[in-house]
Amino acid sequence: MGTATTLALAGLAFQAQAATEVSVGYAISSNSHYGAGSKAFKETLERLSDGAFTVTDHPSGSLGGERAMIEGLQIGTVDVVITSTGPLGNFVPETYVLDLPFLFTSYEQARCVLDGEIGQELLDKMDDHDLVGLSWSENGFRHITNSQKAIEKPEDVRGLKIRTMENRIHQQAFEGLGASPTPMAMPELFTALQQGTVDGQENPIAVIVAANLYEVQDQLSLTGHVYSPAILLGSPVLIDGLSEEERAWFDEAAQAATEATRAEVSRLEEEGVAFLQEQGMTVTDNIDPAPFQEAVEAIHASFIEQYGDEMLERIRNSSC
Repeated sequence: MGTATTLALAGLAFQAQAATEVSVGYAISSNSHYGAGSKAFKETLERLSDGAFTVTDHPSGSLGGERAMIEGLQIGTVDVVITSTGPLGNFVPETYVLDLPFLFTSYEQARCVLDGEIGQELLDKMDDHDLVGLSWSENGFRHITNSQKAIEKPEDVRGLKIRTMENRIHQQAFEGLGASPTPMAMPELFTALQQGTVDGQENPIAVIVAANLYEVQDQLSLTGHVYSPAILLGSPVLIDGLSEEERAWFDEAAQAATEATRAEVSRLEEEGVAFLQEQGMTVTDNIDPAPFQEAVEAIHASFIEQYGDEMLERIRNSSC
């Protein structure tokens, strides 16, 4: 073997040895909006790093539920997570403000706020809790499904056992509507609905479609009661060890993931309801939001009492 060949092989071996594998976990399937985001993250990071980082996709809760994956970030057993804000407030209480019912009125407003100064401040708060906020992403406006009846007004929710995220703001909102909220990790939801452990659940159209919930739910009510962000979080064990250039790669990959996820959410907002009707779901869309807003009004007062109204008022008064 010649010297040049030996050096070339040695160089290839060094490159292979130097490649760092990055795990990306999320709780729903790879054909979801999260899957679109993870794919964009992978393609962008691997391209920018010229293969120095390789990304491995872990969909469908294979690394655990969202709370478990966030805990994995803190200790370094997971590198990157795409998660709802469901369990995030348990780690970073400042983000609870984003879970308040009827806070945002449109996708344009929500995206503007999260992409601006307020969103960046909340991302920066992650640093205080052994997490790294990479970018805000999206789930969409949440709606109620169930296997019992059409929901047109708050009284229709009363008595239903509704799965919620592991988020006490959401739980309090459904208590205010007279439901029995049941917090549960996303990987457990389909079976719980199938077995009748809970009557219904609430999620954006993108999640309802991706998780095949139409197979175990008959009714969809377009309540739009909460805008649900998602977030890309990194482990400080990984991110804090990056060079300035490498961190820029991760930030660009996270932004690409956000753009791909939002594009898929937008597509499903336009096409998903018709798809769910085709699958046999009865869709109720003639819903007056005002009675629902009144029914959960106390949640805003309770939030302000505990956390103050500074961030809430900034969002409400934003020029977005």
